Amino acid sequence: MANRRETPVTSDADSPQPDEFAFIRRHFKQLAGVEALGLTDDAALFTPKSGHDMVVATDTMVEGVHFLPDDPPETLGRKLLRVNLSDIAAMGAQPFGWLLALACPRGPGHIARDDAWYAAFAAGVAEDQARFGVTLLGGDTTSTRGPLVMSLTILGNVAPGAALRRNGARHGDGLWVTGTIGDGALGLLALRGEIPDPDGWLADRYRLPQPRLGLMLSGVANAAMDVSDGLVQDAGHLVRESGVGVVIDADSIPLSAAARASGAAAGRFTGENLTTFCATGGDDYELLLAVPDSASERLLESCRLTGTPISRIGRFDSGVSGARLARADGSDIPLERHGWSHM
Repeated sequence: MANRRETPVTSDADSPQPDEFAFIRRHFKQLAGVEALGLTDDAALFTPKSGHDMVVATDTMVEGVHFLPDDPPETLGRKLLRVNLSDIAAMGAQPFGWLLALACPRGPGHIARDDAWYAAFAAGVAEDQARFGVTLLGGDTTSTRGPLVMSLTILGNVAPGAALRRNGARHGDGLWVTGTIGDGALGLLALRGEIPDPDGWLADRYRLPQPRLGLMLSGVANAAMDVSDGLVQDAGHLVRESGVGVVIDADSIPLSAAARASGAAAGRFTGENLTTFCATGGDDYELLLAVPDSASERLLESCRLTGTPISRIGRFDSGVSGARLARADGSDIPLERHGWSHM
């Protein structure tokens, strides 16, 4: 983490600030790899993997925007790491390290977490970095009068020229998606008490997305990205960058049994309404892939080897404009929104 003094944003009347370096030693030094130099310097030092391109991605989570104030600390760090790992997976890369920046609330009006909270946060991250084979390289800590803000930068390696981008979809490619769609958005509703979630499965999907690492996508997918802002909206990103439209078959979108049961039990979602909510809700962190028919068997074999569920949900078509969500009879399903907006 950064080895410098931050100018406090809190006033003299605010609670005393903890020692930054002791805080880092207590909670994050045990997460650091040798490249982090014991978190005693302002930067990490490592040699890039020979013969590989480096992939870098960053995501930020803000209290009250990307997570609930009472979300368990042991899940928050894991979610932050996993949403970044999902970006690495979408590039067909392998992660190796990460950097963390924390802006910790210290003034009135926001929750000031105690030392035990950050200990649980770090313990959760430790569990996942061991699971996914990454180590902490460094970062920064500071205080803020606003809500808790966490930003994580992930680094990965990929063979030269093998990184998947959003701009490679072609006419005739199938649109494929891993896992199930809508669980994250429904999990947030469940945590707010708006729909039932008797076994907590939907809440877990919201708090702990599953990055789809390990798939052999080079030479298989023409384009890829992860679904974070909503299936339809993110399919639209592939469309815009590739210059070819896509028709999404609403009936083929994979929905979990928990999603169907909770939607029906709440009386809030039925049939097409549930599908459109799930297709535009966001927080899925599944992979969205453009795959030519000639490579579909290789995709399915890779998914079988890794135990990754996958579904073909549409087709790219140069005669179509934008991303369409269609019924079985070919008619468009009207949408009030396509996904989450960050601005």
